[in-house]
Amino acid sequence: MKKALHVCFMLTLSVLFTLNTHAQSYSISGKVSDSLQNPIEEASIILNPGNKLISSNKSGEYEFTNLKPGTYSLACFSYGKTSKSLNLTIDNQSIRYNFQLKDLSKDLDAFEVEEEREKTHGLTRMRSVEDFAIYEGKKSEVIVMDQLQANLATNNARQVYAKVTGLNIWESDGSGLQLGIGGRGLNPNRTASFNVRQNGYDISADALGYPESYYTPPTEALERIEVIRGAASLQYGTQFGGLLNFKFRNGPSNKKAELTSRQSFGSWNFFNSFNSIGGTVAKGRLNYYGFAQYKRGDGYRQNSGFEQVNLYASFIFDLTDTWKFRFDITKMNYLAQQPGGMTDKNFEKDPITSYRDRNWFTVDWNLASFQISHRFNSRTELNIRNFGLIASRTSLGNLERINVIDLGGNRTMIDGQFRNLGNETRLIHRYRLGKKLQVLALGFRLYQGNTTSKQGDASDGSGADFRFLNPSDVENSNYAFPNKNIAAFAEHIFRINEGFSITPGLRYEYVSTSSSGYFNSYVYDAAGNLISKIATPSDETRNRQFFLAGLGLNKSIGSKSSLYANFSQNYRAINFSDLYIVNPNYIVDPNIKDETGYTADLGIRGSVKNRFRYELTAFYIKYNGKIGQVLKSGLPPLYNDFRFRSNISDAQNFGLESFLDFDLIQSDSAQQNFDWNIYSNFAYVNARYINTQDASIRNKKVEMVPPIIWRLGTEFRFKKFIFNAMFSYTHEHFSDATNAILTATAVEGIIPSYQIVDLGIKYELTKVSFQLSVNNALNQQYFTRRAESYPGPGIIPSDGRGIYATIQLKL
Repeated sequence: MKKALHVCFMLTLSVLFTLNTHAQSYSISGKVSDSLQNPIEEASIILNPGNKLISSNKSGEYEFTNLKPGTYSLACFSYGKTSKSLNLTIDNQSIRYNFQLKDLSKDLDAFEVEEEREKTHGLTRMRSVEDFAIYEGKKSEVIVMDQLQANLATNNARQVYAKVTGLNIWESDGSGLQLGIGGRGLNPNRTASFNVRQNGYDISADALGYPESYYTPPTEALERIEVIRGAASLQYGTQFGGLLNFKFRNGPSNKKAELTSRQSFGSWNFFNSFNSIGGTVAKGRLNYYGFAQYKRGDGYRQNSGFEQVNLYASFIFDLTDTWKFRFDITKMNYLAQQPGGMTDKNFEKDPITSYRDRNWFTVDWNLASFQISHRFNSRTELNIRNFGLIASRTSLGNLERINVIDLGGNRTMIDGQFRNLGNETRLIHRYRLGKKLQVLALGFRLYQGNTTSKQGDASDGSGADFRFLNPSDVENSNYAFPNKNIAAFAEHIFRINEGFSITPGLRYEYVSTSSSGYFNSYVYDAAGNLISKIATPSDETRNRQFFLAGLGLNKSIGSKSSLYANFSQNYRAINFSDLYIVNPNYIVDPNIKDETGYTADLGIRGSVKNRFRYELTAFYIKYNGKIGQVLKSGLPPLYNDFRFRSNISDAQNFGLESFLDFDLIQSDSAQQNFDWNIYSNFAYVNARYINTQDASIRNKKVEMVPPIIWRLGTEFRFKKFIFNAMFSYTHEHFSDATNAILTATAVEGIIPSYQIVDLGIKYELTKVSFQLSVNNALNQQYFTRRAESYPGPGIIPSDGRGIYATIQLKL
């Protein structure tokens, strides 16, 4: 009897346990269909937490089983369709939810939740997999342009990049023609420390031999700006800075034509006209977008007028549900007068005055890209990017030190021509290993760059006469720089368990850089008479191949925060086109070598209750044989000091970056529309030269590295009005490796601390908006750079107080 009772008791417990287990196990299921209720096969459905990925079957059905009570994020996307996401809460029963996805002609490179982006106040980050690349475990920042309150007509970098941490910005071009930014202690000179792209393809002069950006896309035409730090070296190129990608707008998917016209007027006779048109036609298969921009102004200083024309067109054609084609073409041309540099005494006396009136600069940039995307299924996608550049940059004027009076005579002209072709092919494959979603990215790159550089005498006039006096035998130098690059990479996201992933990567590089031509050296006596002319021919090729490795870690902390860490090797090829420029302000070591090193990140980011967003990052950058400039004593007969450019020492940059964003007041309803937000962007950098026997730079601070950069801003929105204000502070720093305080030429010396206040107000209606910006409202007199060549040499003052007004009409 007791035994029977015991058996019955155990059976009862077993039944109760089974029932209880089933009671705690639920499912989320449903159907995926299009706007006509037709089932969609192989749509991708992602469930978080857990990173679970499944595909819909032939009937469009999907199901996640064995789920516990709680809140889940469910997302669904399919090629050529809109994406959709939502949060579902399992309480005491299973859930069935049906997705209906509409046709979409716009790119689906990224699956993004727009509701989340609306809460970021213009700054978000890349998703784990986006635009055929992996960003898991990397520090990334994405500027969302439609949410940005900045002076877009002038491409004001201080305002546009206000929330991107650790950027040192050269503010020597108030017109926005050129961008100069460097992150974490990297030199801002024409953004050469970043791999600069638009829509995912190169736009710099020569990605290997001359990675400087003379063309900056107009921010009025951009959807977003993506900034990926040094860890981007495995997928996008080897630069220490990482990736800077300008992503243009597409035409609206729900209109055949949408016209936007922006007219801006401002200080110093500034005028900017930006006009765009875009839409979707051919039964939703063809999306198009294009713009025309004209910009002119007199500039802040004397002799600093400019005129620019910028044209762009893009066509995206969905041939089928699995094949997509994209064609882009860009044309930009500008002419600018260069007012020259200043000595420190000149700047203190009057920062507006110009001491050179015969210096000019012109740029002509022509870009084209053709991309093919193919979706094999919901998990495997291929992208082929072909791109080309035909461009030129020409400078004309007096290169002599600024403390030497320009008494006329022949000017120096430097002409650079660029002809580049490239291909990048990428494959993204998603698969399940156990119950976890894994992602593999593979790709290769073929690149051919052809640069020619000439330097010689030009006319003795004062106008923009870009002609050599002796084009067949220029006086200073004449070089051709053919470059080749073959690269292949692989990165893989291994999701180990819920919320933790490891992302290793490897990149192979073959680099061939060549130079063929000559340069002339001239020897003068104490009276300035020519003693001899020495012609030095050069025919050199450097081939090298190497591997770069990296590793990223990412750990989710709850549903809103994550820890990340990354290590990636970097490499920077020497710029042959810099080696043979004849400049009285500096001399280049003919034995200069490539830079090698690595970058590392450790950070935490997240949000609290959708009101407080934060990111804190510690970083370290190591250079081996860092290229820099050392101040040397001059040679007879004049004994002028000069800069010597070489691999001067090893160096290390380490520091801390923080970004805090808080909603003081947040609207509870759309009718109230009352918000108040503040943010703080703070960076500390300690960059020093190490491992050197040169006493002049041992343990000295690396040049162009402000130890503290702080930007503090606020935005207040009330109904249709938006008010914004920003305070920017940059600590004093040095312009050369010897940390010189002051020199007669003003090419070397300290860059004093400066603080800037910007104000803005905007009024938005349905089709019309008005914006007023006050840049440098307190009229601070400051400068951010000392140039050794164009547009100097010497101190290049930044703009004083400027007032700009913009009216926008959208139809």
